[in-house]
Amino acid sequence: MDLKQYFRKLREAEACITEPYPVVVSLDTADGGKAGVMTEVPRAIAARMIVEAQAVLAGEEEKELFKRERLEAKQAADKAELAKRVQVAIISDTDLERQISTRKSSGPSKDGK
Repeated sequence: MDLKQYFRKLREAEACITEPYPVVVSLDTADGGKAGVMTEVPRAIAARMIVEAQAVLAGEEEKELFKRERLEAKQAADKAELAKRVQVAIISDTDLERQISTRKSSGPSKDGK
């Protein structure tokens, strides 16, 4: 391919992309590229992938699905990270004794009344 023609196609493809980070769907390629993988990439990389027939722009439904899946994955990761955290409170012996005595005095009596 002529370099002038390649870069002209690249500029045209980039000009057609309106979003700064479009979602592209990969195509099956001879060098092992897997078809159907959605990725959010910068406009210049998306244009290059389109010109080199490695990907196509995602449709509106595919974009929504991709964003929904990313949001769910982020929420699951945040929840897992929160579950990892252990909260520890260090209290003195006097504070511990004070808490124990207040619980005993405010709790039910020994005879159950």
